[in-house]
Amino acid sequence: MSVDAAELEKQGGRVVRLDGRELREPASLFAAFARELSFPGYFGHNWDALVDCLHDWHGHGSDTMDVAVLIDWADQLLGAEFLGLLVSVLCEAAWKANLQLDADGYPHEDRPPFSLHFVFLLKDTAPAAFAEAAASGTDVGVALTGGRLTATLTGTD
Repeated sequence: MSVDAAELEKQGGRVVRLDGRELREPASLFAAFARELSFPGYFGHNWDALVDCLHDWHGHGSDTMDVAVLIDWADQLLGAEFLGLLVSVLCEAAWKANLQLDADGYPHEDRPPFSLHFVFLLKDTAPAAFAEAAASGTDVGVALTGGRLTATLTGTD
């Protein structure tokens, strides 16, 4: 575990690890997120439901402050047609969690915001090589700074 991840846990946050080799198909990706993040039974196993359950994670009884999802072997996602969509969905979920917005874009009155981060850990692929596929989502901007690839939402909504 990295120093940053250990520090997050020491401060009451939660670190969740997913294996990129298990995330190469949407069905197994949704199942892995649901299992590792203890999504509620009504999770719809689709992209919209993934955004909803990720940003509403504290609404399901989580008692941790912040969450970091580490995706080991993220190189395995490089050939997945949905990689850009996945990055876009994760950016949207993090944005909503960090601001704690409801589905209409308004702040929740009864839930505090929490930090939600996703880290793609590459084994054999340089971040620059991962950038093009990660940026294939229509509303995602990707930048390479300090050897790290960052993705952010670029849409006006």
